Formats: sequence, C-alpha cells, structure tokens
Amino acid sequence: MKTLTILLALLFVTPAKSVYDFKLKSIEGKDFSLSKYKGKKVLIVNTASQCGYTPQYAELQKLADQYKDKLVVVGFPANNFGGQEPGANLEIKSFCQKNYGVTFPLSEKVSVKGDDISPLFAYLTTAENPDFTGEIKWNFEKFLIDENGKLIHRYRSKTTPLSPEITNAL
Repeated sequence: MKTLTILLALLFVTPAKSVYDFKLKSIEGKDFSLSKYKGKKVLIVNTASQCGYTPQYAELQKLADQYKDKLVVVGFPANNFGGQEPGANLEIKSFCQKNYGVTFPLSEKVSVKGDDISPLFAYLTTAENPDFTGEIKWNFEKFLIDENGKLIHRYRSKTTPLSPEITNAL
C-alpha cells in the first residue's frame, strides 16, 4: 500500500527534474532550497542522534570542512528507524553542535520512508542512479548529487563519509 501511495502521488505531480525542485525547511524552520548549492556537489544524509552510526556526524563535518570548495553536506534528521531521532528540531541541532561540532546545514526533521515520506526522499529513492533504488534501510544512507542537481551515487549506512568510495567521487 505504501508503494502504491507513493506511485500515485508521483503520477499526479509534475515530476522533479532535480533536487533543486523541492521546497525544504531548515532545522530552524526557515525555507531553503538545495538550488543555492548549484555548482557544487551535495551529499544528502538521513541522520539520527541515537543510532550506532551517529558518530558519522564527526566525519560528515570533517568531509564538509575538507571539501568545502566543491561539496555541501546536508543532514536530514529522521525518526523512521527504531525511534532513534526522538528530539524536536532545536534539540537535534543543539545535540549535533555540542557533540560533533556540526556546522553543515540541517533540515527540519523529516520522514524518509513510509506513507509520510518527504517528497525529496521519494524522489531520491526512486530516481535512476548507477547504484540502487528502493526504500532507505537505515539511518545515515547517503545520496551524492552532482553540480546540476542530479543523483549520481547512493551509499548505504556502513559507507563512512571519508571512505574512498565517497571521497574519490568528489
């Protein structure tokens, strides 16, 4: 039923051509668009504060700092897996800054699968790419977007932000 709901929604909406077509909200509740990062690669990551992969926040920040001239990391907190992101937006932001020094952009808390999936993640999990499509399996899956807003790679949670699979694609 969930897949049918997503497919029907996609049929009746003008298909997105890139990640730049989505309206988003920052963790502070302000409107933003990934289009402001045109000309750079973007690494989109679904995150959670109480996950075994949560320490990846530190590597995500290091990646964002190290490649700031050509990459922007954007975190999307989500509570879809084991209730591992129970906090409110400002609690999440505080946790990330205090524990991992996060300064890269964070969106408001979203859903990355199910009936209430964010339109951006519905697009990302169904967009053609050289890796794989389908539902996100866990926190800290990563989607690498090219300088024109197109998905070029998708990485599972176990692929760390500073792994050669990611850094070589930059």
